[in-house]
Amino acid sequence: MIQNSSTEELGLVTLNPTEASVRLATVQIAVWSFLYINSLMLFTFFSKQAFRGDTRYILFAHTLLSDSVFLLLTDLVVLLTYFYVLLPVGFCILLCIAMEIVTNTTPLTITAMCLERYVAICMPLRHAEISTTGRTIAAIVIISALCSINPFMDAFILIATAPPDYFSKLTFCHYEIMILLKWQRLIRAVRNQVVFGIIAVIIIFCYTKIMLAAKAASGENKQSMSKGRRTLLLHALQLVLCMFEMWCPYIEEMVLENNLQIYLTIRFFNFMAFTIISRALSPLIYGLRDHKFFLAMIYYTSCKMNHISAEM
Repeated sequence: MIQNSSTEELGLVTLNPTEASVRLATVQIAVWSFLYINSLMLFTFFSKQAFRGDTRYILFAHTLLSDSVFLLLTDLVVLLTYFYVLLPVGFCILLCIAMEIVTNTTPLTITAMCLERYVAICMPLRHAEISTTGRTIAAIVIISALCSINPFMDAFILIATAPPDYFSKLTFCHYEIMILLKWQRLIRAVRNQVVFGIIAVIIIFCYTKIMLAAKAASGENKQSMSKGRRTLLLHALQLVLCMFEMWCPYIEEMVLENNLQIYLTIRFFNFMAFTIISRALSPLIYGLRDHKFFLAMIYYTSCKMNHISAEM
């Protein structure tokens, strides 16, 4: 028996084979391209001691790692759905918990990166004292712990309320299999909005402080602060895309009630834009825009033949 899989069944039945294959190929190209770029940047990070001791690069590497795990797990679910592979609910729960953790890790880590930029620009004399490697690792552990609370709570509630035979039923892997009670869905929606509100307040606070500091600065300091302000705006864009992913199911549900074909198109667009492409902004923000990191990446990925990068 298939449990909680009507949406996926509709998608598989309605899409013609050619369109489904094109969409699958598009997803594979995007996912593996981003994974390739992430792997290059992670290799660069671990190859240079200066990056491994810098707070912002440690947080950046953690974001890359979380996004890479997320993309791998997401691609696994896409392939399982495309080939109509149904798995026991008990196995899918483990996969859903892992995906939920890495999904929530990215927004919180990006928020921590924004706070690090705020400290670096607005509190430069205390930056070295506050942004230490030990505190950064501790922050990453705390973020991982916070991101683990909700999925494990949902799993415990499911174990306590679901009938024993539920866990042996076959299903497509998606987080809704862990939420059987209506009040759980309401709490999940409210929780997501509260998290989004807190993150938005932090971003606005950091951006306002950096903007005020930039107006009061001059020369190289002003240029550095302007760069930090642009970085913060890109972070805000990435966070909006990540948080909008949480709203997509509600929008798709409303569209599904009116037109199935439009629903399938919107669902694919949302998946590509807010699930896949939003994960590509981290390399753009800190990898390609950071001159020092970019030169180091060119140096290491060109078999150390770039002498200019070697001097950085």
